[in-house]
Amino acid sequence: MQTIFSGIQPSGTITLGNYIGALKQFVELQHEYNCYFCIVDQHAITVPQDPIQLRKNIRSLAALYIAVGIDPEQATLFIQSEVPAHAQAGWMLQCVTYIGELERMTQFKDKSSGKEAVSAGLLTYPPLMAADILLYSADLVPVGEDQKQHLELTRDIAERFNKKYNDIFTIPEVRIPKTGARIMSLQDPLKKMSKSDPNQKAFISILDEPKQIEKKIKSAVTDSEGVVKFDKENKPGVSNLLSIYSILSNKSIADLEQEYEGKGYGEFKGDLAQVVVQALEPIQKKYYELMESAELDEILDRGAEKAHAVAGRMAKKMENAMGLGRKKRR
Repeated sequence: MQTIFSGIQPSGTITLGNYIGALKQFVELQHEYNCYFCIVDQHAITVPQDPIQLRKNIRSLAALYIAVGIDPEQATLFIQSEVPAHAQAGWMLQCVTYIGELERMTQFKDKSSGKEAVSAGLLTYPPLMAADILLYSADLVPVGEDQKQHLELTRDIAERFNKKYNDIFTIPEVRIPKTGARIMSLQDPLKKMSKSDPNQKAFISILDEPKQIEKKIKSAVTDSEGVVKFDKENKPGVSNLLSIYSILSNKSIADLEQEYEGKGYGEFKGDLAQVVVQALEPIQKKYYELMESAELDEILDRGAEKAHAVAGRMAKKMENAMGLGRKKRR
């Protein structure tokens, strides 16, 4: 069975786009692969965080993983900072990564643009991400388009380490979902839906109440044509809404186009709002139950233990390959 690794930052409640593009896919993948799902809280602190809010976000994200259908008996769910091997391996990989490579990263350029000062951690984010993946000998890493560049660097770092020291790393492949990988903003359908969007109408949070969901979908940008048809280039807003509807209802886009032929956007949006509400209702119910229970902590404790056993072994291999510490006597 091949291994998959995926990490999500605990930087606020995830969006409908995160759910469709990542978490919904993970539920299916856990039955076909050996999956490690990590809450990458050490990545979150590359930019300023409120410590109390960060703790809440970590626990909330863990509860959402389980609420959407991740089975802790099938997959390993854990918090990055609770497995020390991530920071250890991240440092070792920093030492085989070049500054020029890090400065070329698009995310670093975007996040540091116009800032008076940025943390060194923001620059050295990619070697820690590489460590996250390589510690578990991941064969596949499901990522969005925005993380492809980091995955390419991870592959370069792994190949360089293998060549220079010892051939211990599996070279991971990028896995981009065929459908639903990029759900767009409700207010600007040319850019990805993001929880950091200053316009609250632009995204649906997975914990939004029914009335909020209805309001946001009804105010979603469409066009003046009034025809429910998939045409990404000329009708990006309607196409985005059709994608969401299709994925959550398991109806094909062609069937939906036929269903709404001759009907206006008002009826289409009203029905879509109900589909979204119904899809999120059981997730929200399970989420609030978990947040009040000890079960979540037990799941995370077991996950950290399992991850620590695997990651610790690989970190030790890395140290041995690089000549760190003392050679053990037999």
